[in-house]
Amino acid sequence: MCGIVGYVGPKPALEVVVEGLARLEYRGYDSAGVAILSDGKLQTEKRAGKLANLRAALEQNPRSADGIGIGHTRWATHGAPTDHNAHPHVDNTNRVAVIHNGIIENFAQLRVELEERGCKFRSETDTEVVAHLLSEELKERGDKDLGAAMRSVCRRLEGAFTLVAICEDIPDLVVAARRNSPLVVGRGKGENFLASDVAAFIAHTRDAVELGQDQVVELRPDSVTITDYDGAPAPVREYYVDWDASAAEKGGYEYFMLKEIVEQPRAVADTLLGRVAVDGTLTLDEMRLAPQELRQISKIVIIACGTSYHAGLIAKYAIEHWCRIPCEVEVASEFRYRDPILDRQTLVIAISQSGESMDTLMATRYAREQQSRVLAICNVNGSTIPRESDGVLYTHAGPEVGVAATKTFLTQLVACYLVGLYLAQVRGLKFGDEINTIIGQLARMPEQVEKVLSTVEPVRELARSLADAKTVLFLGRHVGYPVAMEGALKLKELAYMHAEAFAAGELKHGPIALIEDGLPVVVVVPSREGRSVLHDKIVSNIQEIRARGARTIVIAEEGDESVRPYSDTLIEIPAVPTLLQPIVATVPLQVFACELALAKGNDVDQPRNLAKSVTVE
Repeated sequence: MCGIVGYVGPKPALEVVVEGLARLEYRGYDSAGVAILSDGKLQTEKRAGKLANLRAALEQNPRSADGIGIGHTRWATHGAPTDHNAHPHVDNTNRVAVIHNGIIENFAQLRVELEERGCKFRSETDTEVVAHLLSEELKERGDKDLGAAMRSVCRRLEGAFTLVAICEDIPDLVVAARRNSPLVVGRGKGENFLASDVAAFIAHTRDAVELGQDQVVELRPDSVTITDYDGAPAPVREYYVDWDASAAEKGGYEYFMLKEIVEQPRAVADTLLGRVAVDGTLTLDEMRLAPQELRQISKIVIIACGTSYHAGLIAKYAIEHWCRIPCEVEVASEFRYRDPILDRQTLVIAISQSGESMDTLMATRYAREQQSRVLAICNVNGSTIPRESDGVLYTHAGPEVGVAATKTFLTQLVACYLVGLYLAQVRGLKFGDEINTIIGQLARMPEQVEKVLSTVEPVRELARSLADAKTVLFLGRHVGYPVAMEGALKLKELAYMHAEAFAAGELKHGPIALIEDGLPVVVVVPSREGRSVLHDKIVSNIQEIRARGARTIVIAEEGDESVRPYSDTLIEIPAVPTLLQPIVATVPLQVFACELALAKGNDVDQPRNLAKSVTVE
């Protein structure tokens, strides 16, 4: 996820800004850049690749720095990770510089308007429109009120963004704005800072101010002024950062995994951003596969490993339901060794968090050799699997440091749903209003995940009580079965304990023999309304295992009183459409596994024997 740093004060701004960017490297990025005033003149330097590339460029072209500057590490969304797409971006007069996190959804329309008025664009980014809009606004106003100009521009923007700007004509002012994207101010003595994360300035100050939604901050060496988009004074939350720089990278959490679980509502929202066009149709900009090609598809094969494989299993239910196309899901490490039947009418969907997993990469190459079309779903921009695929849909989970996947899993689910809906759209199987209804349901998922996270303390207590358990079994039906598989995998990864998932309908075909007194069994219950027949059947399963002494831990939607009499522990989740239930049902299982592992004294960020990306077969 992009990193932002801003500074105004007596120190040489270039040093402060580059130091701040270095503290944000953990977030992941593909380019970096700075804008400063040097002897009163705006100067920028930016380079694709790691921060070391930017440092080298600055050393080759040394310059003095006044006490104002901004810096950025970019994670590409609009436009490839190149020098000219890196931030900051400037207006045509080279007097205004802007950096940006997030996505401006109506940038295409704004760009057309600006080009018609004579603006020349130097990049493919959505960010550059803001530099030109600010420049025009200042010119039209005839003053140097950059704060007012920012407020005016923000009222025209749609999407989620953090914007930071400086202007050559105002040498003591940094202005920033926030909507659905984090921004925090660091208060110093005779100096002030801002950043996307307190890690960037914690070496200088621990006094922080968190900006609220739709607020603009004007930063001068001796003052911090915060208003809403209409210019009215805005309420703010001030706090003291009581953790060190290392912990600040984790947002105060002891482990990255804890932080990443909490980040899931934002990750889901970010993955949905910018997917609907002005006319209401679903648009996947990175797809690169023409609608005509997709209409020729007669079979879909999903290839993935580990958690991504579970996302693929859930995708199968959605794609076949919405698109009526046969869909297979394959473990990527086995795929090319069984001589699969592939042709030009086969769409292979490769799901990989890192885009570098060797098993999935080799399976992708095999599919290309068989002339199949390949679509990648990935979280790392520019990684190998997307580069070698015909098309790609990037998730926007941001960097995931913890080895066990959490937010990348939920965003993979969202991406799979988007692919299924897009296929239904181009093949004429769903009308716009039907797709918009489901997109609307997806848009409410961040709020539902937030609700789950606010009610998981009993799950933590339950996990701690089971720290000495030897085995936990999981049961599920329909999309709940892959959720059960993911829950079992998380316990294996983090708690180093035996855990197994079964399709609940298979219980009497063998697994029920494992049930004994006190054995914890987690059951993912389908929706009563969406899958009433399956719901009744799994309630019978719960009764069967409880009668044999199992300790039943039941995950069911709110208001489902039919399961309460048979639940030793009932974990309630929001009632959502059946196909979307995995987004909310998975979260308690992540918390459960994480807390149980912590109770055992395990390192949940770096579990033994595991790596984030498996780069060898």
